[in-house]
Order: sequence, then structure tokens, then C-alpha cells
Amino acid sequence: MQTVTLNNGIEMPILGYGVYQIPPEQTEQAVTDALAAGYRLLDTAAAYGSEEAVGRAIKNSGVAREELFVTTKLWVQDAPAQDNTRRALETSLAKLGLDHLDLYLMHQPYGDVYGQWRSMEAANREGLAKAIGVANFYPDRLLDLILNNEIAPAVNQIETHPFFQRTTDHDLMREHGVQHQSWGGFAEGKNDLFTHPVLSEIGTAHDKSAAQVVLRWLIQRDIVTIPKSVSPDRMAQNFDVFDFALTDQQMAQNTDLDTGTTLFFDHHDPGMVAWLSKRRLAS
Repeated sequence: MQTVTLNNGIEMPILGYGVYQIPPEQTEQAVTDALAAGYRLLDTAAAYGSEEAVGRAIKNSGVAREELFVTTKLWVQDAPAQDNTRRALETSLAKLGLDHLDLYLMHQPYGDVYGQWRSMEAANREGLAKAIGVANFYPDRLLDLILNNEIAPAVNQIETHPFFQRTTDHDLMREHGVQHQSWGGFAEGKNDLFTHPVLSEIGTAHDKSAAQVVLRWLIQRDIVTIPKSVSPDRMAQNFDVFDFALTDQQMAQNTDLDTGTTLFFDHHDPGMVAWLSKRRLAS
């Protein structure tokens, strides 16, 4: 497995397994299959409602804890954010059955971001989270957090796929030592990604699928990716992307697919800000 080195020296697999949108009742088996296929980076979140299932799969897998890189995410916390962030972290650790996380991400750039971040910094210093980072932060919010806190985020997990490539975000993250991580790498199949003629033609040249081409394109941009599937065969196919490389011309063909806009929702949209900020998780 290829890895990236985070800004605190921690090694992170460049390819992992995400459980977003997998029903909690299917998650344990899906993670079990992913671990059997060789995945060691697991990505979940408090908001997904699947931390307990992920924890059971880890416990029963027989895979040593030191071989795993486990990520979960903090949802927007009520005031006092600093105290509630600590409680949320402890709840996530209990559900996962772990004594520490490899990466703890702030899921949304809303609420008392500074209070949440200070609590995450404390957890990092105590070893409860080996690395801390954010998700869904646009360049302005990310730079503000970097410049006004002691610990810079190690990771920013954002929507990134061939149709929304985030080049400006990527360049800023690279400049400031923040690892770019993709969510929605397959764009959830939008724009016919799995049968897209450009991606399929490139795949044919390497005897690979369009999905494998997308993963390879992300990896060659040094972007960590966490594809989701409940099919063991597809999990294995997604994992089989380290035996070929895209040419400069093929990378450029992918670049030409960028629309420069989200295919899901805009974190700057006031309606979306209000909805996400008001949403609370069941205790």
C-alpha cells in the first residue's frame, strides 16, 4: 500500500474504505469484507450512525490495531463546544471500541469552529487522536484555521472527483502542508462516470475499469481516496490500482472533465448552512 506522510509525521494509506451511505445493519459485514480484501484505512463518522458496526468488525477481524488507520468525524456541537467536543470524541471511541483514533476530523465548518478545534488540539496532545483535521473546508476557512491556531489540520476531506477537481484547494493545501483527501471520488455515479467514454477509453488501454482509472488519477495527484462498495468483488477491483500508471496525456484528459462546480451541495449556500448547523445527532 502506498502511503502519504501527514504534517506531523504520521503515515496514512493513500487508499482506504469509506462507509458513508452504507446502512448500519450492513456496515459490519462490509467492513469485514474490506479488511479481508486488504484495506487498512477505515473512514466513518458519528453522523453516519455506523461507528459501533465498524468497531465490531475491527474487533472480530483479527487485524492488529497498529496495522489500522481509523478515521471518524465530529459533528457540529452545541455550546459549550469545547466540552461537548470532548464528550463526542469519547462517545465515538466507546462506540468504536478503541482507545485512540488515527485521525479525527471536524465534519462541517460550522458552529464554534474554534472551540471545537481547541478541544481537538487537546485530544491530539493527549494521544487520543494521533492526527486531527477537517472536512468540507473551503480555502478561506481552511487558511483562517491554520493561521489562528497552534496545530494546523493534517487533512482536509472534500468533495473531489473528475467533474469537480478542486485544483485551487489542492494547491493551497499543498502550500500549507495539509493532506488533500477525497470524498465522493466516484461522484456517486453522476454524469455516467462508470461508463464515461473518456474514462472508459483510458481504462481499456490499461485493461482497467473507468472506476479504477478515477482512483488511479486521484492517487497520482497524491489525494487520499476512500471508495465505498458493499460488493467484495468491487472492493477487490478498487484495491487493484497500484499496477499501472496514467500517462501525462491521460491525466490531461481527466483534467478536461472538470466542471468547476459541486455535483451535490454548496457549503456556501445559506439554506445548506442553516440545515447542517441545526442538525443534531441522537445521543
